[in-house]
Amino acid sequence: MPFGVPSSAHLLVTHRAAAAFASVVAAIMLLCLPATAAADAPARLPQQITDTAGALDDDGRSEVQAAVDTLFDEHHVQLWVVYVDSFDGMDADTWAARTEQLSGLGAETALLSVATGDRAYTFTVPTGITNVTDADIADIERDAVVPALRDDDWAGAAVAAAGGLSDAIAPSGSGSGVTYLVIGGVGVVLVGGAVVYTRRRKKSAAGGHVPADIDWTDPAAVAMLPIATLDARAKEVLVDTDNAIRTSEEELNLARGEFGDAATAPFTAAFEAAKAALASAFTIRQRLDDDVPETPEQQRDMLVELIATCSRADRELDARVAEFDGMRDLLIDAPARLDTLTQRVIEMTVRVPASDSVLTQLKSEFPASALASIDGNIALAREQLAFADQNVTAGRAAVALPAGKQGPAVVAIRAAEGALDQVRELLDGIDHAADNIRAATATLPAAIEDARKDIAAADALTAHGGADLAAARTAAADAVAWAETLRESDPLGAFTEVAKADAVLDEMLATATEAKAQAERTAQRLTQDITAAQAQITAATDFIATRRGAVGAEARTRLSEAQRHLDAARQLSQSDPARALQHSKAAGELSGRALYVAQADVQQWEASRRPQQSSGGNTGAILGGILIDSMIRGSMGGGGYRGGGGHRGGSRSPGSFGGSGSSGRISRSGRF
Repeated sequence: MPFGVPSSAHLLVTHRAAAAFASVVAAIMLLCLPATAAADAPARLPQQITDTAGALDDDGRSEVQAAVDTLFDEHHVQLWVVYVDSFDGMDADTWAARTEQLSGLGAETALLSVATGDRAYTFTVPTGITNVTDADIADIERDAVVPALRDDDWAGAAVAAAGGLSDAIAPSGSGSGVTYLVIGGVGVVLVGGAVVYTRRRKKSAAGGHVPADIDWTDPAAVAMLPIATLDARAKEVLVDTDNAIRTSEEELNLARGEFGDAATAPFTAAFEAAKAALASAFTIRQRLDDDVPETPEQQRDMLVELIATCSRADRELDARVAEFDGMRDLLIDAPARLDTLTQRVIEMTVRVPASDSVLTQLKSEFPASALASIDGNIALAREQLAFADQNVTAGRAAVALPAGKQGPAVVAIRAAEGALDQVRELLDGIDHAADNIRAATATLPAAIEDARKDIAAADALTAHGGADLAAARTAAADAVAWAETLRESDPLGAFTEVAKADAVLDEMLATATEAKAQAERTAQRLTQDITAAQAQITAATDFIATRRGAVGAEARTRLSEAQRHLDAARQLSQSDPARALQHSKAAGELSGRALYVAQADVQQWEASRRPQQSSGGNTGAILGGILIDSMIRGSMGGGGYRGGGGHRGGSRSPGSFGGSGSSGRISRSGRF
């Protein structure tokens, strides 16, 4: 019977049945999932609800559309919503800022961005929306949006965001006619008391959907799943692995009795390793179940380790199934195999005299040094033939024993097969030696020349190849020097050594060449990125400098950080181009954000002045920071214009610093 399975099945059938059932369930669950999108770079949003991640079904889209429509109808405030799989390697705030800028979102437009695969989000709201404060946005995010996202309730998160904004703009009882309640994870939308939307939970009882093709032995892939899913899987895999090991132990004990410890040694080693892994997994489970609490992150790490450990043990046992079954098949076919081996012994025995004659002829044609590698082949072939014949005889004797005691036949058959394979190789080596030596003699000069060229190429790539290239270059040079001394006496040996060393050098050269090309590409890209970042910083600097009367702290902070990263990129451009590239990318992103926020500050400043009394010809000077508008600053103190003519009323004065203090948009972001 096969290793690790009851007599009527194959190895680990209990485990495989459970695994098959789990796979079917996972496949059914997967059919309910939308297709996963690739990483999305910031882009102009084509419509108010954009879903490249496939997060919304028809009902969910309808719910979100109704919520954002109601928000606009009641308050003339827009909420745009975008679902992507990934923020394309950017932080959430930067991705959202670029998307806002490319999409031209105005001062009355909020944006909820969700990366379902990254499990990250950002919720940005213009500061000019009436009654909406930073604290309101924090409450909406903490109490409504994030809980929905954690439940994979993508539609519910957007409905909650729209409802929270509506509540903040016009609290309950203000006459707006719209109230959003978030109770127990279910969002209820009341529009005129007539329409009720119920958010649908999209998680399964196990805690989330599991990709059908997930590799449970890969900790990185497993760690992406929710903790509830990990906990359920951990319990399942513990039971499956324990059952598999118990069954495997029973079958292994039977196999030992029949075939002996030597024949079953590989299976015993696999079993012991799996048993040790299972013990380690049970220890982790005990720690999770005891009275000592773990943080969510600790729980995740422990569950991932448990699942990966059991899954690897299971895979290692499965890898031995075919070999275990083959051992039993070898015994079943033993008589026929022994007959075949007897025929092979006869054939090889007949070949020995012919090969011996070939070797004698070679010795008269080539120096002894050229034949050193095959000189002992005849004697060794005769020894191996005798060994094979002995094992064939022993195998026949074992097959004649009663059932359950025939295990030694397996060892004998394998030993005879191995010995005969070596006899064939020994005799083939003699038969092919003349051709090999002549070919080596003819091609050795070209091989040496090729190796010398590669050595010269290695000298030119020293900076990019490191220690590995240097070692390969030295080995190739030594092989060339040795081949030169043995060119006449052992051309085959010389050729073999040169070819082997040059092959390693070729591999190292390819790696070094690619490293050089990558360095050149990095340097080129770095130059481009630094130039682009500098241009972006210059644009942002000029904009803020000429409108500093309205630009607040956030834009200035982002610009300062952008300049710091640009300086670092320049400093590291020669010594560490890879890190320099990271700094230049950050400089570009931060300067872009600075310009966007600064523009939003100016738009808000201009909008805030429209209802006020005109400031005449001084508006530009106030915006540029030449004059400080004390009313805008919240100060009604006096003082005249400190130049010719003066300005009576004292509401404006020259200044060389300042800003409105407005950041333009309130942004909340994080992971869920």
